[in-house]
Amino acid sequence: MKFRNLAGTVAALAALLTAGITAPPTASAANSLTMLGADVSTLQRSNELGLKFYNAAGTQQDALDILKANGVNYARLRVWNNPTSGYNNAAKVAAYAKTVKAKGLKLLVDFHYSDTWADPGKQGKPAAWASHNIAQLQTDVYDYTYNLCTTLKAQGTTPDSVQIGNEINVGMLWNDGKVVNSDFTNLSLLLKAGYNATKACNSSTQVIIHTANSDSLTNARWFYDGIKAKGVNWDITGLSYYCMWHGTLANLYNVITDMRTRYSKPVVIAETAFPFTASNADSTSNSVTSATCEGITTSWAGQATEFSYVQNTARNAGAIGVFYWEPTWYGPNAGNGWDPANIATSGNGWDNMATFDWTGHVNPTIKWTP
Repeated sequence: MKFRNLAGTVAALAALLTAGITAPPTASAANSLTMLGADVSTLQRSNELGLKFYNAAGTQQDALDILKANGVNYARLRVWNNPTSGYNNAAKVAAYAKTVKAKGLKLLVDFHYSDTWADPGKQGKPAAWASHNIAQLQTDVYDYTYNLCTTLKAQGTTPDSVQIGNEINVGMLWNDGKVVNSDFTNLSLLLKAGYNATKACNSSTQVIIHTANSDSLTNARWFYDGIKAKGVNWDITGLSYYCMWHGTLANLYNVITDMRTRYSKPVVIAETAFPFTASNADSTSNSVTSATCEGITTSWAGQATEFSYVQNTARNAGAIGVFYWEPTWYGPNAGNGWDPANIATSGNGWDNMATFDWTGHVNPTIKWTP
């Protein structure tokens, strides 16, 4: 285990203090985080494959129990319409939602409206909707959202929140729902369909609209101003923040503060993560090879420190939650790969970003803090 040297620690603290941020986070901070989340979308498959998880004392436990003991109170599950492997279609999400709720965790369902990964660079329609125009897509979004929500509700696992799209910086369900020349018309119709379906299912389920615009206040305002002008409703503003891609904590603080006050809606960091090693567990290249942010370097201790700083920044800026993305997706993990069309043999590009090492032992100092 490698720890940062004193000079690096001092530099990191100085940078944070300059930004008006206190580190590390404390329970006595003025604001508190109520959504302490983990995206565990691959955990169902890992459990089925028999992967083991160990707490900080080295005792084998269920991964959700370990996360809960470390502060997690919310699980996020992505849903793809018809992935080749079945993971994670609506049926898989409905099945695992029972486990999540049985652990006493709240549930966030992340609708991608795709058969595969949807993110700022790709928002492909599900194959079944490929030929559908914007009018049909509105019905598709409404029906798919409503049907899964009502399935979850009927089995006693009503989602506490949902995302209508995943990292939809310039729209979803391309090309029909893509924002071109700042025209938000089609996207707004899709977002309204998802919102209305959610509220028809369960009025208290919170609707999140999620972008990866934490790096740019200009882009964030452009997007949320654009959908607001078209009459789109949402309950929580969601942002992704990965320091290696989205910049400084000071900038994150400013974006959160602006989003919260500009739209009078709570803000949640829907995704964040940090590497514990620069090494790779399998044949698939890592999405992040290494990182240095705010003087924090890639290491076991660095991962926990960076996560605490992100939580602290979010808290002090008035956000209500932070979600770590795929903390349990450790490697090597044969049979639970990156490619939804080939999970049996594809590798894992996130094995160095999980909060469990390659033998399944949790980072002993990582915590989710209110």
